[in-house]
Amino acid sequence: MPADRLLPSDEAADVVALARDLAADELAPRAARAEADGAFPRDLFRQLGRLGLLAMPYPEALGGGGQTYEVYLQALEELGGAWASVGVGISVHVMSCYPLATWGSDAQRERWLPALLGGELLGAYALSEAEAGSDPGAMRARAVRDGDGDGDGGGGKGGYRVSGAKAWVTHGGEADFYTLFARTSEDRSRGISCFLVPGDAPGLGAQAPERKMGLTGSTTATVDLDEVAVDADRRIGEEGAGLAIALQALDSGRLGIAAVAVGVAQAALDHAVAYAQERRTFGKAIIDHQGLGFLLADMAAAVASARAVMLDAARRRDRGLPFSRQASIAKLVATDAAMKVTTDAVQVLGGFGYTKEFPVERLMREAKVMQIFEGTNQIQRMVIARHLARGT
Repeated sequence: MPADRLLPSDEAADVVALARDLAADELAPRAARAEADGAFPRDLFRQLGRLGLLAMPYPEALGGGGQTYEVYLQALEELGGAWASVGVGISVHVMSCYPLATWGSDAQRERWLPALLGGELLGAYALSEAEAGSDPGAMRARAVRDGDGDGDGGGGKGGYRVSGAKAWVTHGGEADFYTLFARTSEDRSRGISCFLVPGDAPGLGAQAPERKMGLTGSTTATVDLDEVAVDADRRIGEEGAGLAIALQALDSGRLGIAAVAVGVAQAALDHAVAYAQERRTFGKAIIDHQGLGFLLADMAAAVASARAVMLDAARRRDRGLPFSRQASIAKLVATDAAMKVTTDAVQVLGGFGYTKEFPVERLMREAKVMQIFEGTNQIQRMVIARHLARGT
């Protein structure tokens, strides 16, 4: 990982150094075995919470770390490069807290946010469905008014009954709470609402985890909802505002995935360079052969370029400027770079790269899904093109 980061303050440097040390001491030694066993590292998320690493980008007044996104993403890059399942889990948890922190009432934030940001409660983001992944407006999960409450989100009596199924839920079956989106009317764009649903709510259950080619230490499952009772005061924002909330959260979440992808690419580059410096053919280190040296140079350029577009989007967000297009660009560029760099790292290591003796084959498998989740890279291109057409 780069030791020459340009950080805005000594405090920011300390936060990133903490993440780097934790990545080296706690995450990297466990990653290969846990991924081979498919073991979910719940204890690490509690540790990250106690250290303040799950609360980094939220205001101190809300119990957060008060760090900018520029700093948070660089810390996340360190953690994700050491163990991508944990990096993705942090990004998803931070995104799951976003609707409550941004759209919740003061009473809702005071009641639930401290435990969420402190890591005592682990979050999941339940938006996608089997037939509504890239098109959330087509979701079928439904929240129907229940009892005599007015559903005003202010703690009145009554609430909702939620039924349906959410697919591809990171932390599905492991989460303590779900930031969940369900249809409350037939209006395509204004008929979806956001709810904070406890993980142990009666009627909520997770199917068997998906069997994935990578990120096997991160549980992904379909979550079923059978007439799940949700109190009115667990609705976040106005009824019908859910799609706007979801898309706003995804802009920030895509930056988190970009950071993890940059971390994975940097880790693959580091392994490839170390191997190329040690492996000798024809009387010299293979890094000194021009063909391989140029390949490594292209890998380094891809990583640096991905980091640059990620930080550009983060700085726009930190300044309160529009950043949706830049977030899609960052997610697209960083995840495509991660796929290319990890594949090239396997090539640099030759036959060894194809074995589990070295981590580059795992990094390559982990990079692939980053081009798919939180909006496929084809969807990112559509988003970018629409912004260009609108001049935004």
